[in-house]
Amino acid sequence: MRWTMVVLASCLMTAGCVGGSSMAERQDENIQSSLQYDGVPCDQLLAQRNQVAQQNNLPITAKPTFSNPAMGFGPFTPDMRSKARRDADKASGEIDAMSRSIERRDCGKPKKKDKFALPGSKPASPAQ
Repeated sequence: MRWTMVVLASCLMTAGCVGGSSMAERQDENIQSSLQYDGVPCDQLLAQRNQVAQQNNLPITAKPTFSNPAMGFGPFTPDMRSKARRDADKASGEIDAMSRSIERRDCGKPKKKDKFALPGSKPASPAQ
């Protein structure tokens, strides 16, 4: 009985820690920085986000999700998700990062006017 527990514990630790294959590590990899998309023009970024969402059948508001493993066993729980699920979770991270960049830069919204004027008033001519 005692040897069985030792072997089981070592197998769990090996399965979860080898090569970054634990569920917690792989889910953390889905989080991406939105700063990498700040150099992409707004119209191109909007099209790219929409394309990624469409290819993965996800909404453009997709966000990464996290499972809730048993308390304290997150780093030791092997990633048992299917390849399709892992790909969809990765795409959710990309979509979320793109959306944060779009929101921060106000992409897709009309440009704000620089000058304030009263409604109905005529703009001043430069000759005055």
